[in-house]
Amino acid sequence: MRRRLYGLIECESNHFYRFKMRKNIILCLVIGLLYLSESGQAQKKYPGPQAKAGLSASYCGLPDELMPVQAVWFWSEYEFQPDGYKTFIDQAALHSPYDMVSASIRLWGRETTNDAVHDQMKLAAQYASSKGLSLLADLDIRTARRTFESKYPDELQEMLLLQEVKIQDKSSVETVIRSKDLSDHYTGNTTHYIPLYGKLLRVYSYIVGKEGIDPNSVKDITRNCLVLNSTKDSVSVRIPAQRENIQATVFVSFTHLYPDVFAPHLMEFQREIIKQYADVPLAGVFKDEWGFPPCFDGSPTKNQFWYSRFRAQVYAQRTGGRDLLADCLLMHLGLKGREQERQMAINHFMEMSWQRNKALEEDFYSAVKEVYGAEAAVTTHPTWWPYPDLHEQMKNGLDWWAAKRDWAQTDEYTPFAVRTALAKKWGSPIWYNMYYSANKSDYEKSVWSAVLGGGRINYHPAYPTDMKEIDKHLELFRGDLMLAESRVRLLNYITQSPLNCPVAVIFGHACTMNWNGPSYDDVGMNLVDQLWTEGIPTDLIPSSEIECKSLTVDDQGWVRYGGQRYAAVILYHPEFGRSSIGDFFNQASKGRSDLFKIGHWTKDFDGKAIEGDKMLPKNMIEAAENEQIVTSVKSILSKQKIETQTPAIEGTPKGFAYSFITPPTTGYCYLIDGTYIQVAGTNHVGGDLIQSTVRIKGKNVTFDATGVAAVRLDDQGKIQAIAAGGLKLFRTGNFKIELNKRIDLALWKDKQGNWSGVIQGLKGEVPMELKAITRNWNRINLPVPLPE
Repeated sequence: MRRRLYGLIECESNHFYRFKMRKNIILCLVIGLLYLSESGQAQKKYPGPQAKAGLSASYCGLPDELMPVQAVWFWSEYEFQPDGYKTFIDQAALHSPYDMVSASIRLWGRETTNDAVHDQMKLAAQYASSKGLSLLADLDIRTARRTFESKYPDELQEMLLLQEVKIQDKSSVETVIRSKDLSDHYTGNTTHYIPLYGKLLRVYSYIVGKEGIDPNSVKDITRNCLVLNSTKDSVSVRIPAQRENIQATVFVSFTHLYPDVFAPHLMEFQREIIKQYADVPLAGVFKDEWGFPPCFDGSPTKNQFWYSRFRAQVYAQRTGGRDLLADCLLMHLGLKGREQERQMAINHFMEMSWQRNKALEEDFYSAVKEVYGAEAAVTTHPTWWPYPDLHEQMKNGLDWWAAKRDWAQTDEYTPFAVRTALAKKWGSPIWYNMYYSANKSDYEKSVWSAVLGGGRINYHPAYPTDMKEIDKHLELFRGDLMLAESRVRLLNYITQSPLNCPVAVIFGHACTMNWNGPSYDDVGMNLVDQLWTEGIPTDLIPSSEIECKSLTVDDQGWVRYGGQRYAAVILYHPEFGRSSIGDFFNQASKGRSDLFKIGHWTKDFDGKAIEGDKMLPKNMIEAAENEQIVTSVKSILSKQKIETQTPAIEGTPKGFAYSFITPPTTGYCYLIDGTYIQVAGTNHVGGDLIQSTVRIKGKNVTFDATGVAAVRLDDQGKIQAIAAGGLKLFRTGNFKIELNKRIDLALWKDKQGNWSGVIQGLKGEVPMELKAITRNWNRINLPVPLPE
């Protein structure tokens, strides 16, 4: 993303240009012609998915691509008043470094298909552009559920509930199954994903012995049962008496106000909404936390299934004609002697979840690009419950690594190992974590720890209630939080490289989602956390990325994920894996990455017994415990002279029952391109003093700076780039910068080997010490702090 540079641009010729990045192509062309007349060079249209704002000038050697500072803007009724959208935009333009804002109307019951919503969003986008802000719109189909219901009433999502009943031998039994009122962040204070109606689908009776259900005793007795009452709230069923004491399971489906994930018209409807907004000057479109409706307990007893007749049809096609309803009984309770079938059914059912959601995400991505062009941004995060456990399995089948985005996107307390892996998957130099808290101090910590974890905050204020969003954002604009973010953004000028994570843990995707397997609900986070706390950043990746061919072995023999090559790779519980896993690791065994394994591989995807361990390479080390792997990995990194970073520490996740390992607010890290970064933000929000001398590539590097300091040297130890907040002194070898006054700056060599730089917030003349290095200094303004 060639983000907005809002301020004065000073070139070597001492000409000044005030420009803002916009979708307004005419304005961009005018600026381009002006620049052509001054310098003899035409403007460039910035390439790749990051170029979101049409044409913009490459003044004085600025990098072709810069990552934006992102924030989210949830509209209240205030924004729908005449000019109501201007308040937030004016405040954000003045008091923040934001240049990309994601706007959503989801909380207040209006539908995106409404013309009034479209028109107001268009006015907001135009006004944002005039203030140098790029606007993205939330065009998720969940913001048009009533419209979808009216067009496709037979394509709504069903929740299948199974209830066990003890049948009497002398009298009938009545049972009641009640619906669930479902809601999440897309419903807010308005219409939930309410049940619309319920219906009985099936009743099975069976005999339960000491070894479980006798499969020969299972009978479909639906036609013998009587539906006493069927509403949106509950379904009552009378089951007749039987000749002997047996059990029964009642299958009831409740249809909710939510599009069926397997609905045949879902992609078409999704595209219609995006096309409706084709005339709005948006920088892109977003959706987040897509998948099935929320299930806040993850269905630990496995008596809840997201169901529809369309899903049943797909299930039958991929399993050779099997009946999904019958297999739901098998998946829920199991049948004696049919464990293999049960495991097979679970694997197919859960794989369907992530593969269908992957297809929907990819079509959404393609539709945005088709309507708005290849440079349009597709954001935000696919993560819902921010931990890869049974909650997210139920929501989307753990599709995080398959949900296509332009940049890596997560939210809340998503593990850092996921964030860094997604950055590699999408070729993203940084990840964005949409973060919100009622306490500003949480943001003030996260802004610094995020850098050490390879990412940035996507600023999400507390949700508005009856107030306009700006009232929530104002607290973020006070104090030095925006100063901290402005200093962090200096890093974007000198590098387009993600955090170096020399280790990967590849977890068995099918195994972790199979509740009748050896390692259910376990992706290896304990191992990952141990590595991070040893200062070893580690990527977490599902084995399905092998099947998708996103994990590769490069020409030099390294296991690679995007631009990251791994010194060590740990295969974690490969049970139920396909043969492609064995093929991949046998290929990798001939290369340079050290290979480890935890857990045995005894069954294939269809639950059939195999000798999977023998399908893996003989030189793959099998570890009995995490500590053995951690010790081995540390030795491998030491031998390869791969630098570790400041160890992560345990954080304090709020509202989630799991540990959260996070980099601290003071420390150092390395990027893949060799950039060394120090941050210090523990005592002061805007940054603590950094006075250090470190050894990098055999050279001493000295910094006297504030908040952030970064440097990259080439293989000969010559400086390629630096960035620092409040720089007073920088020295390495014969290169020295010594200033009388602290200055925020970034300095780098462009593609031609010439020095270019950015100075932030400076009033007055550029110091002669800096002009002696280059006259190609660009200036950007600091946001004006909002008074306390």
